[in-house]
Amino acid sequence: MDGLESFLDAYGLIAIFGIMLLKSAGLPIPIPADVLMLATSARVAAGKLVLPSAFVVLLIALVIGGVIQFGIVRGPGRNLLYRYGRYLGITPSRLDAAGERLRKGGTLGIGLAVLTPGIRSIAVPACGLAGIALRPFSAGLTLGSGTFLALHFILGLLGGTLLTALGTAISPPILIGGIIVLLLLGLGAWYIIRRRQKPTAPAGEILREAVGAWHEATCPVCLALGAAGRLQIDAKNN
Repeated sequence: MDGLESFLDAYGLIAIFGIMLLKSAGLPIPIPADVLMLATSARVAAGKLVLPSAFVVLLIALVIGGVIQFGIVRGPGRNLLYRYGRYLGITPSRLDAAGERLRKGGTLGIGLAVLTPGIRSIAVPACGLAGIALRPFSAGLTLGSGTFLALHFILGLLGGTLLTALGTAISPPILIGGIIVLLLLGLGAWYIIRRRQKPTAPAGEILREAVGAWHEATCPVCLALGAAGRLQIDAKNN
């Protein structure tokens, strides 16, 4: 914990920007994006970061990373995604169905898909495969990412004092153990959500999709959004 704190103190937004950029570009770094957002906003609440700069830096990372992934999928990554995407729960049928729905939904539909945890991971590459123009994609990506980020900053700012109190009242090993348990519970919750949405799908497919959704978000608000979201990019024939 002391080492992590020292690392964030030394590199701060640079480190967070780099991780968020790589995750948004499609690299499966095993840290949920919402955890990074909440951690950043908690540091804002503690006075270690400035709110406007922290928000803008993370939003830029989300948008640039999403555009990079979009460009890769439109170009050299197309065939690779179709061939190997299923190992991440991104099957060709999901991609094709997603692209068709997003093409019809326009900027607002793209924004809603990007906002909804568990769908963002399929929405960004699907836009690239569907040949959606860069301008409406970028607008929808910015809209959805900005809203998603704002929600987590509000949560982090409200809970910053509580997190600080827990950090001083509970020993580091117990606190770390509690965080790990919460992350595992988040993965289990995503599995249940996906199983209810696809009761007849194979267990391996459900697990891959659950891991993909967990990679994006695992806080209670994100789980609620993922469970309640009605933009079902997964087609009925999937």
